[in-house]
Amino acid sequence: MGRRKRGEIDDHLLLLEHPPVFTLGRAATLENLHIDPATAGIELFRSGRGGQITYHGPGQLVAYPVLQLEESRRDLHRYLRDLEQVVIDLCLELGLETQRRQGLTGVWVGPRKLASIGVRASSWVTSHGLALNYTDDLSGFAGITPCGLQGVEMIGLSQLTGPIERGDLEKRFCQHFSRIFERHLRGHPHDVATR
Repeated sequence: MGRRKRGEIDDHLLLLEHPPVFTLGRAATLENLHIDPATAGIELFRSGRGGQITYHGPGQLVAYPVLQLEESRRDLHRYLRDLEQVVIDLCLELGLETQRRQGLTGVWVGPRKLASIGVRASSWVTSHGLALNYTDDLSGFAGITPCGLQGVEMIGLSQLTGPIERGDLEKRFCQHFSRIFERHLRGHPHDVATR
C-alpha cells in the first residue's frame, strides 16, 4: 500500500489462499470468537480492515486489490458495491443467482453468505479485499460468529454449482474485475498488475 501511495508500483490485484486464520477487523470484538485458536491450530490476526471477525483458509479465493482510486471512483460505498458486483457477475456466469442484503456488505445466496468483504483505503489507495468461498469445507467458520452476524450460515460455490477448478475461478474473477474496475490486467493471476 505504501509503495503504491508513493507511486513506486502500479495497481495490483493479488489472488491467494490463506492457511487457516481468523482475522479481526477494526470493529471486531473477541465475543464473536468461540474457540481457542491455538488449540484449533488456527492463527489469530488483527488487521486494519473494516468489519468484524472472519475466517480465511483453504477453499477460498481471497482477492486483495491494491488500487489508486481515480477521482471519479473515490467513494468507498461504491467501491464495496463494485467488489460485490464482481462476485455477483461471476456467479451469474456460473448459473447461480446471488444478491446483496440491505445494510450488510458481502454476497449472499438467500440467507447464506458466500463472500465476505472487508477493506481499507488510505489516500484513496485500497488494501484488504474479499474472500469467496468456493469449496464445501467451511469448518473454520464454526469457531466464530462470522462478521458478527448471529445465525449467519456460510456456503461455498461447490455446494451450489458442483466442483469448480480454482484456475478457472481465478480466470473468471479477473475477467469480471477487469470489466467492472475498467482495468487492463496483465501478469500471473496470483499477482496481477493493472493499468
